[in-house]
Amino acid sequence: MSFRNKLLCVAAIGLSATLTPANAQNYPNRAITLVIPFAPGGSTSIVGRGIADKMSELLGEKVVVDNRPGAGGTIGTKAVAKSDPDGYTLVLGYTGTLAIGPSLYKSVGYDPRKDFAPIGLIGNAPNSLVVNPSFPAKTVAELIAYAKANPGKVNFGSAGAGTASHITGEYFARTAGITLVHIPYKGTGPALTDLLGGHIPMAFAPIPASHPNVTAGKLRALAVTSTTRSGLLPDVPTMAEAGLSGFDASLYYGLAAPTGTPRVIIDKLNKVLRDALASEEVKRQLGNDGTEITPGTPEDYADFIDKDEKKWAQLVKASGVEQE
Repeated sequence: MSFRNKLLCVAAIGLSATLTPANAQNYPNRAITLVIPFAPGGSTSIVGRGIADKMSELLGEKVVVDNRPGAGGTIGTKAVAKSDPDGYTLVLGYTGTLAIGPSLYKSVGYDPRKDFAPIGLIGNAPNSLVVNPSFPAKTVAELIAYAKANPGKVNFGSAGAGTASHITGEYFARTAGITLVHIPYKGTGPALTDLLGGHIPMAFAPIPASHPNVTAGKLRALAVTSTTRSGLLPDVPTMAEAGLSGFDASLYYGLAAPTGTPRVIIDKLNKVLRDALASEEVKRQLGNDGTEITPGTPEDYADFIDKDEKKWAQLVKASGVEQE
């Protein structure tokens, strides 16, 4: 049975078992919790909070953001997988938690295909390779040359072990033939704080989080990890343009609920999410942060989760990172 058909069957079972027509009509009748599995200040918080605010307005009930960082985002994600499938606990799905974690760790405590009912895609954004202005490298080529001259002495920060920014960094090092020392943080925000303070020389960070500091001249962007340049950083080359042919590591965000959440609730949340993404306010906010909006159906997101997990499983293998 395909992942899409499983989604429909599970949702139907949940509907018949837990929801009456009266309850369906009244949903939501209290606040909804949106778990963001990283610390405040990172890309997931930027995207998640913008979506939560607009969905609150459209639903008529507050969507409360709950940041639960740790273990590369798997702690908060696992908590949602184990929560009641009643539509009142959602998670901001992310490449690191739904595609990378299951391939990197022996057991993350959840299965991205079996334990979640996808609601819909939000959008995508590439990572950026950013350095502290005091770091001597001004291009990717110069960074590679510096790292080769100083093997094992160049650190890079990430949002945590097993996150997309971590695997992207390892993938970059392997592709470039250099050795970098990984410094994990509990989210992009803390990593950028240390980067700005000069405690680490470089980091891989989503453009929504790094862009303001790059624009302000507090950080220097050397490359973006997508196959095309970012509209926010048009003068910053892609990794391929910088000499690493075929390099591609974009990040995707979506909204999901625990498996068993009634289909009627999934459909309502999908409509509200798509309405939020269609609003000029959210389009402007996410666009200003470098996120390309890519809405779709629950089935679209289910298919995407399957394909994205397979893609990043290959990148995890290529990076040489051992499973923990």
